Amino acid sequence: MIVQIRVDDRLIHGQVAMVWTKELNAPLIVVANDEAAKNEVMKMTLKMATPSGKKLLIRSVEEAIEVFNDSRGKDKRIFVLTNSVSDANKIAQNVQDIEAVNVANVGRFDKSDKKTQVLLCPSVQLNPQELEATRELADLTRVDSYNQVLPSNARLSLTKLLTELDKGEK
Repeated sequence: MIVQIRVDDRLIHGQVAMVWTKELNAPLIVVANDEAAKNEVMKMTLKMATPSGKKLLIRSVEEAIEVFNDSRGKDKRIFVLTNSVSDANKIAQNVQDIEAVNVANVGRFDKSDKKTQVLLCPSVQLNPQELEATRELADLTRVDSYNQVLPSNARLSLTKLLTELDKGEK
């Protein structure tokens, strides 16, 4: 079971490695990212950042979906990392056994036109495609979707954040 999909444009870093892996008590970390799956330097960096005692899989988004739908992983606690809401949404749309999606830190490295981006909350900046993926994710009622940078922070519902955004734009 996927205990959490975390959207974080840095994938594995100190906060994820030291805080979230302990919080979620997930022995398996899966980085679902097309670029990381084919980039050997990125793979090596992600492996070095992985806490000892945790198993790491690095797969393309499509390959990760296959892994998550394999019955052999049904009883495993899996922590998934993506660096885009689109990838997290694709996984959530195609995998049934997911507890939560945490859209935590995303958009800082987006090179699209800044004029078309919206700030959903302080740590989430979305271009139009990512905003649409966020709306689709929030509409998926079988999955708890929220923003939470650290476990000590309050969970901010994506649905509520999108509602506040829409009220502000009208």
